[in-house]
Amino acid sequence: MARLSAAAPVLLIVSIAARLAWTYLLPNGANFVDLHVYVGGAAALDQPGTLYDYVYADQTPDFPLPFTYPPFAAVVFYPLHLLPFGLVALAWELGIVAALYGVVRLSQRLLADSPGALPGGHRVAMLWTAVGIWTEPLRSTFDYGQINVLLVLAVLYAVYRTQWWLSGLLVGLAAGVKLTPAVSGLYFLGARRWATAVFSGVVFLGTVVLSALVVGDQTRYYFTDLLGDARRVGPIGTSFNQSWRGGISRILGHDAGYGPLVVAGIAVTAVLALLAWRAIGGSDDRLAAIVVVQLFGLLLSPISWTHHWVWLIPLMIWLLHGPWRDRTGARILGWGWLALTLIGVPWLLSFAQPTIWVISRPWYLAWAGLIYIVATLATLAWIATRGSRRYRGPSAGPCP
Repeated sequence: MARLSAAAPVLLIVSIAARLAWTYLLPNGANFVDLHVYVGGAAALDQPGTLYDYVYADQTPDFPLPFTYPPFAAVVFYPLHLLPFGLVALAWELGIVAALYGVVRLSQRLLADSPGALPGGHRVAMLWTAVGIWTEPLRSTFDYGQINVLLVLAVLYAVYRTQWWLSGLLVGLAAGVKLTPAVSGLYFLGARRWATAVFSGVVFLGTVVLSALVVGDQTRYYFTDLLGDARRVGPIGTSFNQSWRGGISRILGHDAGYGPLVVAGIAVTAVLALLAWRAIGGSDDRLAAIVVVQLFGLLLSPISWTHHWVWLIPLMIWLLHGPWRDRTGARILGWGWLALTLIGVPWLLSFAQPTIWVISRPWYLAWAGLIYIVATLATLAWIATRGSRRYRGPSAGPCP
């Protein structure tokens, strides 16, 4: 480990250079389709009333991509369309790397308050960043030009800071750009940070009001007609959708919606998440607590693309560097998640599906598509069952 730490800066530079080479030198490197949607959708603000009519189809003929984000996102992205797209894309790639490093460093700082944890320093963070670049959530983030790493960074910083107004501002703005960070409110409620939870809701409502002033009736259209229409976001049944709704739909062969099986799966996840929360002492271990909430949110959401699963990076850091790191289960889960994401099982399964639109598939492919879901349940269950044997510090020794 000492040798790896010493070589961390070089390894990080090599990893970044390899990622940029992958993007710009390979024929099928990065297509930046989501970044095109961000920029193109924002540019549509110049033509009032057309934001949610916009689609990007240049590189996605089988699925013209609409602008599916809250209208506040278009307001935030608007300046980007004034710059050359090539410059925006390069800055976005480098920004993802910087944000990933920030996610790792914040995870370490949150661990620093946990007795028995060994969070590591800058060189360990460099190693995690160098490796994290090649995990499936980050690979798809780079390929599509997604924003999820920045949102994870904002939420982690909100958890790290204790000022209610700053934490609430960050979560509210993040939810205004993309609704998924809103589940973070459960963490602040569970941690009894009432002012933060309330203020994040106020800030989110502020983004809606600002959008109504800038974008006009398209704001009402989004929050009344489009919100909740998962089919507009993308194909429910593709293996890249690692949520309960996606997993059950693949097994049934049609969109399961929020039918009994999906609701049952969500209910089981909620119980395991609650037990896991209690096992880690509620918000005493802030990194574990926010990760538990986010894992629940990922399975709850109608669509959780693999690039939404950036939260696996903080999870792996907690498992392998946190207060329970000496436990056999933590090592198995930590290294197991790392292997799973480096291989990219949903990505491999995508080659076996006829098209992204065909939900039905052979049973073995359908069940294999539950991979992130099953791994998440196993993780939450392990944390929950360790609750009665909580880590007491280094002197207690390993506890399998």
